[in-house]
Amino acid sequence: MRAGIDLGGTKIEIIAMDNDDNIIYQQRKSTPLDNYNATLKTITELVLTLEAELGLETTIGMGTPGAISQKTGKLKNSNSTCLNGKPLKQDLEIKLNREIRTSNDANCFALSESADGAAAGANSVFGVIIGTGTGAGIVIDGKILEGVNRIAGEWGHNPLPWPKYNERTTSCYCGQSGCIETFLSGPGIEADFLNQSGQSLKAHQIVEKAEQGDSSAEACLCRYEERLARSLSHVINIIDPEMIVLGGGLSNIQRLYKNVPKLWGRYVFSDMILTKLVPPKFGDSSGVRGAARLWSV
Repeated sequence: MRAGIDLGGTKIEIIAMDNDDNIIYQQRKSTPLDNYNATLKTITELVLTLEAELGLETTIGMGTPGAISQKTGKLKNSNSTCLNGKPLKQDLEIKLNREIRTSNDANCFALSESADGAAAGANSVFGVIIGTGTGAGIVIDGKILEGVNRIAGEWGHNPLPWPKYNERTTSCYCGQSGCIETFLSGPGIEADFLNQSGQSLKAHQIVEKAEQGDSSAEACLCRYEERLARSLSHVINIIDPEMIVLGGGLSNIQRLYKNVPKLWGRYVFSDMILTKLVPPKFGDSSGVRGAARLWSV
């Protein structure tokens, strides 16, 4: 029996998977806001409740924002900044009295979708998270590519490629300015709409207004699609993956899968582009499934 935990910015999800990869237990709780100790307590309670209900002890894999530093053993690069510099893995291993396997949440997403999801059978997969933040994971021949610095796939903290003269750059929590994340995350598209229209709307409301024919919302989505195409073409030029799977809240924008591949051709250094852009099979539960699979790879 394998348990998987997805530690997100807004929710913490836990599942138990049997040997046939069926989910036999699932629960979610809200992530405590900016509170490291409360986060540890919530995760511990979720694990103990799962095991009490199932009547057995499980292995635990966990997807985290950011990654474990090779230098300090503590978490780094998390957009849930209260976790940065904290010995998250060690603290949970003490509380739960066992080894915990961890990987970046986008790595877990990519692993899940490459194993039996939308990219099953592909040798090379780039799994994208576009939601509260912007991250990605890379899976090659069924294995997560962590990288020597544990930052493989961190495309969100590179500058938006081929910038346009009128694109307004903003500061990113990472300390840089003009990062892909500041354009393609949920807060990024909301900031762009506010800047161009003067209206403050959530991402899903912008999509709804575009579907209703609102010209400002439509223009915002067109800008978003073009920026996503530029950003993904950069990835294709470097990794040349068979499949790109989108995850996170913005992956629910169905028009992306049709429009973005039409746009990225002008930036990809090839006369033919066979890379496919697809939605996830398992939605927002894909990451937690991948976390459980950390004990299978």
